[in-house]
Amino acid sequence: MAIGERRDERDLNEVPVQQRATTKREERIALRAERHAAGELRGQRVRSATEKFLERTLVGIIYAGLIIVGLWFGPVSTAAVIALMSWLGASEFFRMMRSAGRMPNEVLGLAAAVAFPLTTLLERHWYLLVWFLLVCTVSWWYVSNPRSTIADVAVTLLGPTYVGLMLTSMVWLRQADDGFWLALGVVGSVWANDSCAYMVGMALGRHKMAPKISPKKSWEGAIGGFVGTMAVWVVMSFVWKGGAGMSIVQALVIGAVVCVMAVMGDLVESRIKRGVGVKDSGTLLPGHGGMLDRIDSLIYAGMTAYVALRIWGLL
Repeated sequence: MAIGERRDERDLNEVPVQQRATTKREERIALRAERHAAGELRGQRVRSATEKFLERTLVGIIYAGLIIVGLWFGPVSTAAVIALMSWLGASEFFRMMRSAGRMPNEVLGLAAAVAFPLTTLLERHWYLLVWFLLVCTVSWWYVSNPRSTIADVAVTLLGPTYVGLMLTSMVWLRQADDGFWLALGVVGSVWANDSCAYMVGMALGRHKMAPKISPKKSWEGAIGGFVGTMAVWVVMSFVWKGGAGMSIVQALVIGAVVCVMAVMGDLVESRIKRGVGVKDSGTLLPGHGGMLDRIDSLIYAGMTAYVALRIWGLL
């Protein structure tokens, strides 16, 4: 009888242990199900990262191919590609401004954004006529429309100037002697800056450059981008005009200035997006955002390269 009582007591003690084991197993299964639903499992993260990388790479190749083909076929095709990029970039800019409560005249702004690069096919100073007509028509719109504000006027003028006029420099570069390699080198230096900054920043980034504007940018990434840009400009000193276009010293100086202004262009667009509360300027390019997200650095880098080459007497 005593032995039976002890066995009953042992069975009673084992029941809670089994229940606890079952409960823990159920909790682990439930936790895994929650992580699976949230996409937090290791396999899901790896698969998601791989898919995003492939998508970003494919879109980047198509984008780069469009630009290279445009540059290859000459100034006319370059102007057409830049006009398309200007229209898309300015459109995204105006869309962001509308989300911030501004009411720009998009018809006038987009028309000017497309016209700026196309005027390069005429006399070089025709862009001044486009700017003059833009200011006059926007002024008349402001006077005749009581609901418009001076902020709306400023945004309408800024859009095509910021995107269209600044990008026009790429057509001017293409029109130079041996312009294909010059324009391709400028574009390539911007791509090298972006790619090297991204990879180095992901691997070594510790010190934030502008945490309130662009939290993911680091000084380590900026240094990596600088090295990539300088490497492209050194190559350009040997390729452009068969090595007679500019010296290595000139390439290094111009490349350094272009790199700084490329970063400036990126930060300016990040500041615009931060101001209106959006992550990307658009969704045109999966994995990259909008067109303005792709050309923000080129907007400043292209004009900087053109001005620097002109000042140095190389164009």
